[in-house]
Amino acid sequence: MAGAIALACAGATGAAIWNQVRREGQPIYRDVASTPPAPVAIVFGAGYSGDSLSPILSDRVDAGVDLYRAGKVKKLLMTGDNGRNGYNEPEAMKAAAVRRGVPSKDIVCDYAGFRTYDSLYRARDVFGVKSAILVTQTYHLYRALYTGRKLGLTVTGLAADRQQYLGQQFFDAREIFSTERAWIDVNVTHARPKYLGAKEHGLDGVG
Repeated sequence: MAGAIALACAGATGAAIWNQVRREGQPIYRDVASTPPAPVAIVFGAGYSGDSLSPILSDRVDAGVDLYRAGKVKKLLMTGDNGRNGYNEPEAMKAAAVRRGVPSKDIVCDYAGFRTYDSLYRARDVFGVKSAILVTQTYHLYRALYTGRKLGLTVTGLAADRQQYLGQQFFDAREIFSTERAWIDVNVTHARPKYLGAKEHGLDGVG
């Protein structure tokens, strides 16, 4: 009985957190034209192989490029995983954006964006970002926006959903646990990123 009660309480707490994050993880825009401008777009990594970005990541980069081309942002901050030799999400994202017409000088790479929380914390403390458009798919945007706002950033979101993604049910299920962890990060532990390091010049004065 005690175990059942504890499980029920945990479930209720998780549901409350989920609802809070979805309620406060706003605003989300569905097209570039209606998205308010900001100094920088933060584009989150999502896997690649060789020269090919995953479909999810390709759509994120495309959405970021579209924001830049429309004059909605001045810079793109590509944030992702570069935690092992031969794997560099930010550079792969930057290369894709350059191929799509964005000048290299207007793209900044964050090589230690291992988690959404790390990416947003480092955007603030390492790259000097204060205001940004977050670019990712809807299922992830609620958590990203909630986290960014709790870290003191002024953020809006552009949904990068441009197709049906293989494995979406898995991503949705994982998001439940990721959302609870994000809530704990910003409200309880106030964790530091895996790597922080010195402030870089890339976006000083832009964010």
